[in-house]
Amino acid sequence: MKPLYQSFVSSSIQSNKKMRVTLLCFLAFVGVTSLGQIKLPKLISDGMVLQRDAKVKLWGWATPHEKIKLEFSGQQLKTEADALGHWVIVLPKQKFGGPFDMAFSASNEIKLKNILFGDVWLCSGQSNMELTMDRLRDKYPDAIANAGNPEIRQFLVPDAYDFEKPNEDVSNGEWLSVNQQTIAKFGAVGFFFAAELYAKYKVPIGLINAALGGSPADAWISEGAIKKFPEHYEELIKFKNKKLIEEIETADRKNSSEWFKFLNQTDHGLKLWSTENFDDSDWPALNIPGYWADGPLGNKNGAVWFRKEINVPKSMTGIAAKLLLGRIVDSDSVFINNEFVGATSYLYPPRRYMLKSSILKEGRNVIAVRVINSSGKGGFVPDKPYSLIVGTDSIDLKGNWKYKLGAEMKPLAGSTTIRWKPVGLYNAMIAPLTNYVIKGALWYQGESNTKNPSEYFPLMQTLIGDWRAKWGEGDFPFLLVQLANFMEEKKEPAESAWAEVRQAQLHTLKIPNTGLAVAIDLGEWNDVHPLNKKEVGRRLALQAMDVCYHEKNIVPSGPLFKSVKKSGDRLIISFKYDDGLKPLFGNELNYFSIAGADKKFVWAEAKIEDNKVVVTSERVPNPQFVRYAWADNPIGANLVNRELLPASPFEASVP
Repeated sequence: MKPLYQSFVSSSIQSNKKMRVTLLCFLAFVGVTSLGQIKLPKLISDGMVLQRDAKVKLWGWATPHEKIKLEFSGQQLKTEADALGHWVIVLPKQKFGGPFDMAFSASNEIKLKNILFGDVWLCSGQSNMELTMDRLRDKYPDAIANAGNPEIRQFLVPDAYDFEKPNEDVSNGEWLSVNQQTIAKFGAVGFFFAAELYAKYKVPIGLINAALGGSPADAWISEGAIKKFPEHYEELIKFKNKKLIEEIETADRKNSSEWFKFLNQTDHGLKLWSTENFDDSDWPALNIPGYWADGPLGNKNGAVWFRKEINVPKSMTGIAAKLLLGRIVDSDSVFINNEFVGATSYLYPPRRYMLKSSILKEGRNVIAVRVINSSGKGGFVPDKPYSLIVGTDSIDLKGNWKYKLGAEMKPLAGSTTIRWKPVGLYNAMIAPLTNYVIKGALWYQGESNTKNPSEYFPLMQTLIGDWRAKWGEGDFPFLLVQLANFMEEKKEPAESAWAEVRQAQLHTLKIPNTGLAVAIDLGEWNDVHPLNKKEVGRRLALQAMDVCYHEKNIVPSGPLFKSVKKSGDRLIISFKYDDGLKPLFGNELNYFSIAGADKKFVWAEAKIEDNKVVVTSERVPNPQFVRYAWADNPIGANLVNRELLPASPFEASVP
């Protein structure tokens, strides 16, 4: 124990140090704040698109009670920061056009340039909204090659989460207009949506892209609103504990690091099986594309190596090439003639590797692929492109590949994705936007809520009401994309969580000023990220023209269920947007099923009579329920209207 006088002296020294630090901090604060430095949020910046025909909020921060002046288009608008340093200037309504400049001044001055007035749309949801044009280079080469419209702009909100409180600003971001250098960064759905609206109205379009792959709806709802869902609210409270988050993330990193470390230590193929002259003559062959679990190797996890010899003609050498390897589950590293040409770390992106002109040689070439699979079935996804392309020539890479197990591992335990937890994305990615006046919102999400489809409608009802309340603009248009078809087709009527979510999305039309873009024909059975984003954008634009721009002479949707009535053993179904009902292909309508009170559904005969659909089945003499396109992937569903827009899937019961 220290003597009393030593403790006193030590305490005094520490106290003096704290006083000096406090004084320095105070002086520094006074030095900065006395300058009256104003600060703007990231959204209020060069190149922004502001909402036309609306009173627009411009806001920021300054020294408490600092006087701020805005000069814009010959006008001077003034305000004063409040006691906390917050300030807002409301700009009078402006017609569309530009570009304009603005100057904000206090003791300092901030000048903004190249500002447009037009229509601003928030684009949110999960990966199908987030998916960029860069991922679609092979699908839409002309759209990318011809990209150039300075009046279509995007602000990309950084991925972030916060469980503590709503954020006042995002960490970074800038407004970009469409050109050759930026098009790859644009969300594809938003871009094609904007292109359709611009082509029709010639009004600048601003897109605020705030989407995150894999996110459930509850992650985008505020803390006050999520209290309606006790389980989600309890989860939020749990993850307010930063120590818990650190413990989970540390454990997950350790688990993953040890798994991959052991994998690399035990993989027999490293440094050897990628070489051009390695003798693989005793390796078995596997037909690619396909999964090794379906072959003699069985359902193993770890690293599996694949090798294929190809003969390259002289005409395909000395030129840059493109290697397409479809999609691979989970990750891959690719070598040609022992030279590393690329890698992809997770299962979703298309494998598209650009090869230098020196890679290929005349005659024998060897492609080697190391595939790492941590759980489930690993391999090469079927019905995807597998080829080597040089100019207009190509070599088909489907067929037999030699393969061998490099290292067998136990499945890697799943990690906890913290950022998907309730409220976190709202606080970090939506709350900072709510002062920014918008025309409406686009929403493409739902895949991550198929585990509990029964709560999806109340979640969306809450989310839409929550956002509208936070923006304070009334019932602004909220346009959804219905889930596309996905997974393998089933031959008999069956229950489907994906169909249940689609039904919940259809129910959102009960909420005022909502629209639904049906995408039941735009999916891919083997890919949760279908490539046809152009048609998704077009159908959202049709919804906007109806709900937001109030066009009278368009058909915005395919047939939407309106009512069903029973007549003997027949169910008669009426639709909205029913002009010209017909099967898109074939002579008969497909994918209608009916059931009695037992809800055991069977396929039914469906015919169009007097612009209604009449459904019957000899097996159900007293039908009570009807379904259309009720499946994960109802690829035979073919009911359309005169615009060839597909009918929405639905389930209904007799009143």
